Amino acid sequence: MTTTLLHLSASPRGEASESLAIARTFIDAFRAANPAASVDEWDLWDGTLPTFGPDGAGAKMRVFAGEEPVGPEDTAWHRARLAFERFAAADLYLFSLPMWNAGIPFIAKQFIDVVSQPGMVFDFDPEIGYTGLLGSRRAAVVYTSAVFGEGRPPAFGSDFQRPYFEDWLNWAGITDVSSITFRPNLAVADAEPGRVAAHDAARRAGAEFGRPSMRRAS
Repeated sequence: MTTTLLHLSASPRGEASESLAIARTFIDAFRAANPAASVDEWDLWDGTLPTFGPDGAGAKMRVFAGEEPVGPEDTAWHRARLAFERFAAADLYLFSLPMWNAGIPFIAKQFIDVVSQPGMVFDFDPEIGYTGLLGSRRAAVVYTSAVFGEGRPPAFGSDFQRPYFEDWLNWAGITDVSSITFRPNLAVADAEPGRVAAHDAARRAGAEFGRPSMRRAS
């Protein structure tokens, strides 16, 4: 069976994107180490990600109640399922996530809201709570931020990016997670040493990502 890596990009900046450049280094190393593997690229800004508004929310509540969505709610549910099926078809995930306003880009939150459905990403039991359904997968995440960085004063921002996203991954059952960070203070610092270090880390992680012996790293 062919292993599939799905790269989900949340940056709209194209060639100017630091997170996307680091992700490409990761993918190049992954392909070199796993020539038989397949790589699927999903630009979350390409228009294929459905919205999940009133009809979707209504469908979700019907499913929770053991009912079948109908009409516009059924259409919204079908679109969410198609997005989830593309996501679930992969064995390995790579996310490239720039920091926006201390968190993740809204398109990445939209992706989470679309695919995080009962019977898809999770099950729920009133006695034991949530159970993630994606525990057989692994993920690598590229986190970038232009100003925020570990150890910098509060005036340089807060991190609701990595804690939020890794909490969602764990909630979905994905606990084997590697992270690559590039957090230069572009206002005052030379970004090149950190950029080189991030690409080196991506190269190592990409080369190791398809190996069964991989363990959680940060």
